[in-house]
Amino acid sequence: MTIRRTYLVAAESAAVLVAAPEVAAAWTEPSALTGFTVGGLAEHLAGQVLFVAGTIAGPPPSDGTVSLLEHYDRVTWLGADLDQEVNVAIRESGEGQAAEGPAALVERIGEALVDLRGLLAEQPADKVVQPPAGPWGLRLDDFLVTRMMEIAVHSDDLAASVGVPTPELPEDVLEPVFALLLRLSVRRHGAVPVLRALSRSERALGTVSAF
Repeated sequence: MTIRRTYLVAAESAAVLVAAPEVAAAWTEPSALTGFTVGGLAEHLAGQVLFVAGTIAGPPPSDGTVSLLEHYDRVTWLGADLDQEVNVAIRESGEGQAAEGPAALVERIGEALVDLRGLLAEQPADKVVQPPAGPWGLRLDDFLVTRMMEIAVHSDDLAASVGVPTPELPEDVLEPVFALLLRLSVRRHGAVPVLRALSRSERALGTVSAF
């Protein structure tokens, strides 16, 4: 399965979770993530679908194209404290958008999925986009991997927030997500701590979270 088709599978899963009645019922309640209500978190999750079309149609990058890992060298949220400006802005954006309510969000993400099925199929193999964190360029398929990772992580956050099972994403989705998280974890902690965390719990040195 291509990355573009795999991304659509992840996006469809996110749309199903956002539409869960448990999400609507808890919309204004605190979520499992500090500073997010359930509605704000649902909006942030849905954003991984909603802004993809705009990114594809956006202006060409004003900087050079970077690799997937180089992208994470440049994003400002990685490693930032919760009260730093970039993370505050992310939360405020989600909370502001949550004012539309759950029904409006469900409608918007459904419409976005319909558009993306055709739009992604039309893009050339070498398509480069400017991610929202830009101004650098990122291959479209690499950009979609970043969105798949966000969908996987925040689907778990949202499910935990409302007491429903975390969606079971297929192997085709999880493989690139785990590969990315593993590489980020090794870069953050080093190879030996990650090796021990995965294979020798008696010598594990603590968390190996990618973020």
